[in-house]
Amino acid sequence: MLSNYNLTDEQMMILQTVKRLAKEKVAPRAAEIDHEAKFPFDIYQLFKENGIQGIPWPEEYGGTGTGFLVSIMAVEEISKVCVNSAFVMCLNELGAQPILVGGSEEQKQKYLTKVASGEHLAAFGLTEPEAGSDVASMKTTAVLKNGKYVLNGRKCFISNADNANIICVFAKTDPVAGRKGISCFVVEKPCPGLSIGKIEDKMGNKGISACEVIFEDCEVPAENMLGKPGQGFLIAMETLDRTRPMVAAAGLGIAQGALDYAIEYAKQRVQFGRPIAQFQAIQFKLADMAMEIEAARQLTYHAAALIDDILEGKKELTKGTRSELSKVGAMSKCFATDVAMKVTIEAIQVAGGYGYMRDYPLERRMRDAKLLQIVEGTNEIQRGVIANCLLTD
Repeated sequence: MLSNYNLTDEQMMILQTVKRLAKEKVAPRAAEIDHEAKFPFDIYQLFKENGIQGIPWPEEYGGTGTGFLVSIMAVEEISKVCVNSAFVMCLNELGAQPILVGGSEEQKQKYLTKVASGEHLAAFGLTEPEAGSDVASMKTTAVLKNGKYVLNGRKCFISNADNANIICVFAKTDPVAGRKGISCFVVEKPCPGLSIGKIEDKMGNKGISACEVIFEDCEVPAENMLGKPGQGFLIAMETLDRTRPMVAAAGLGIAQGALDYAIEYAKQRVQFGRPIAQFQAIQFKLADMAMEIEAARQLTYHAAALIDDILEGKKELTKGTRSELSKVGAMSKCFATDVAMKVTIEAIQVAGGYGYMRDYPLERRMRDAKLLQIVEGTNEIQRGVIANCLLTD
């Protein structure tokens, strides 16, 4: 749905290009990408050639400079047909966002320009076996020796780390300081001491790998630290505040794609002498799905508009604004991905036995939707973020 939220002609043109590519190039590849369970380098090249990789980034770093709302609308459009392909773009948003949040101007010019052009892929190295929701429990350390930080530890479930050129890695420079001892580094690949371990066999989102990343005396130049020692946790949290609406947009796309398919199926499927779309039970299911998707869309677009206002200087980044950003970002991610799960299940119910079969696209959408309730903070964590904002305002 390319509604005109006071978008410029340039923004609308970009979104029309995304919609055309999604329909003509991405949709025919969606089932194959899921089946092959390999990173779709052809889609990556397609996005690179058409400037899609630059959509999330400011113009001064080689991006389109068209804003965060346009970014999530683009993710929504692509996710309608293939969330794996949407992640080709939006995982870079997550992976390199710490550089935009905490990096120096020199670091932004060095790394973001390559990400925006499509020359580089980025990954976000936060999660560990014992530090998922509990980030402060991470064990990876970074010790300063002879002008370099030596990293040791192990990350898990790091999306696209095997293909990434840079990984923003979070490690403890002060192991006893809890969250205040976490720092963030840009680790460039290849890098001695960095290796990719187990690549997980996932239920869904199979075109994007989830990797174990191992650091064994991995030396990183001191100038690759983002911000100052101990600022890593704040950089991670602000990154997630900005990128959770992107996950919400992926959920929106999955849900809308499932609803669109269910509507067409209901019009064509004949039982008891008439299309099942004429039965009130089916009509109510479709109506409920449509209402919840639109509610999720408005919440997600609101979160994106707030991010744009902050980045454009229309709203000052005060303590209150940060709290609002955290709250609506968590709300959008939680609500939209819960809606995606519910809608895909109901769409399968509309399609009956065929919905359960892999020859049809609904079961893939359901598997992909499940991941979104977990990544970038489980939806239980999102509810905790929301409650904390409500109770401390």
